[in-house]
Amino acid sequence: MRGLVRRRTQEDEEESVFVTMTDMTISFLLIVMILLAFFATQLSSQDTVPRDQFNVILNDLREARADIRRLEAERDAAREALDAAISERNAAIEERDRLRAENADLLARIRELEALVDQLQRDLDAVTAERDDLLERLSRLQQINPLEAYLAQAIEQRREILIELRERLLIEFPDLQVVISAEQDALRFQGEGLFRSGSSQLEPRQRQIVDTMGRLLDEILVCFTLGDRANRGPDCDSGNALIEAVQIEGHTDADGSDLNNLRLSTDRANATLLVMLDEERTILAHENLRGQPVMSVSGYGEMRPIETNATTEGKAANRRIDLRIIMYAPSTVEEVEEIGRRLDALRAAGGSE
Repeated sequence: MRGLVRRRTQEDEEESVFVTMTDMTISFLLIVMILLAFFATQLSSQDTVPRDQFNVILNDLREARADIRRLEAERDAAREALDAAISERNAAIEERDRLRAENADLLARIRELEALVDQLQRDLDAVTAERDDLLERLSRLQQINPLEAYLAQAIEQRREILIELRERLLIEFPDLQVVISAEQDALRFQGEGLFRSGSSQLEPRQRQIVDTMGRLLDEILVCFTLGDRANRGPDCDSGNALIEAVQIEGHTDADGSDLNNLRLSTDRANATLLVMLDEERTILAHENLRGQPVMSVSGYGEMRPIETNATTEGKAANRRIDLRIIMYAPSTVEEVEEIGRRLDALRAAGGSE
């Protein structure tokens, strides 16, 4: 601001000097005219001047007056030019001040925008870090856990086994009452499908059904078990899934005593397995990973109903044989790897042990 004041003062001084010189010239001429007038008054009437000299003085006076008018005109023009220059200067100063104020506003806005950019960059860095963390977690989640993959495969293989058994049985016995359990882990023969109420004896048609079921089951088990009957050849689409047990479960309704129902359900399960056994008892040759036969029986009496025993329909549903398939469920990745090595060796040997 002090520099601006100094510049303005210097400009004003230059303009003042120009005006002062003009005024001094005019004042000097005025003084000359006054002196000429004074000298004229001092001349007496008797004093005479030669006409040539008078004419020279008169011409000088006229020229002085003409110079005065010319100088006054130049002074007026100079003043007008000065006023115009001052106006232009003032306008330029106002424009400069306006531009300075606008520049200051722009600088302030730039600082605000720079602060906003810095904040947005920090926010972007935080979001980027969060995204990278989520991507890393997603990558870990997407990595297949061998144990989880094996268990999921085993569950799917069991479902496919049950579907295949049911469909093949219904081809030969279209009116057979057989369903897959809600848990997708057992074939369920309900009501009078295999046994009459209170009986553990199989009628000829029911024996044919059980015999067919044993034959179909024997064909399927070769791809999911170990032992002399195991076969992991190219026709087996079983992966590394292994069956731990195939359990024939007998169940009754609530009629009769608990002990009688328990005995009846066990007798029905045993009768079913015995019919499945052919002369060579091949179905018992299927073994689990521990070298035990996968086939087993159990009787639960009325202890595991699937419907209410208060209705005829509910009793018929509870009076059933379940063919439950239990898949081998390893607890560690190392067990999964050991199963893979053993089955790979079985395949390398031609598919059988």
